[in-house]
Amino acid sequence: MKQYIDLNSDLGESFGNYTLGMDSEVLNHVTSANVACGWHAGDPLIMEATVKMCKEKGVAVGAHPGYPDLMGFGRRKMAVSPDEARAYMIYQLGALQGFCNQYDVELQHMKLHGAFYNMACVTPDIADAVLDGLQAVNSKVRAMVLSGSYIAKEAERRDIPVIQEVFADRGYTEEGTLVPRTEEGAFIKDPQEALERVLMMVQEGKVVTNTGKTIDIAADSVCVHGDNPKAIAFTNYIHEGLVKAGVIVANFQNR
Repeated sequence: MKQYIDLNSDLGESFGNYTLGMDSEVLNHVTSANVACGWHAGDPLIMEATVKMCKEKGVAVGAHPGYPDLMGFGRRKMAVSPDEARAYMIYQLGALQGFCNQYDVELQHMKLHGAFYNMACVTPDIADAVLDGLQAVNSKVRAMVLSGSYIAKEAERRDIPVIQEVFADRGYTEEGTLVPRTEEGAFIKDPQEALERVLMMVQEGKVVTNTGKTIDIAADSVCVHGDNPKAIAFTNYIHEGLVKAGVIVANFQNR
């Protein structure tokens, strides 16, 4: 049986005169892009340009909704009600869907950003509202969510197509959540160590946590980053290592 994996990265996170990331370079190494929808980062011109670039390079497009927090890059906690979470989803997915329609590009998936992502993993009423918003816009759009999380299980229950996401450069707790960025073991910086962990997740369905315990994990897509030259090299190393191991790197539209 052929083994597939998708590589995704967060793109379109510049804003106005401010440039963040190396999007055109990243698109040479990933198969899916999570495009910022203008709230934590991005703006209409950048959204349009990013969708166009993705089409030209054959990279699948996903929406990357975040909190309305440009100054904090969407990484700060916010007190958000379920009604707000649902409306945030409809607003941001609808905006990116418009650009996808313009370029005849399928909106493959939705992946939340930063604090919104973390909140929806562990807060059922917020997760439910996010999925309500997704279904209101386009029930065929896949939900790219943290592997094994509440939102992953609830999306499956609703028959929403699910992409279980894992991270190449982040540590895991015994509960299957990501180690907070402020704690030791949050980041995996060595490319070879990261590749070995990714191969274990993809081929064996296991990951070693920050306490040394091995837990089960499902891997459909691996998140990689490319906001600087070292990150680009890191991403390329992961991609090439997967191919050498016999894993087919492809998005969900090319299988």
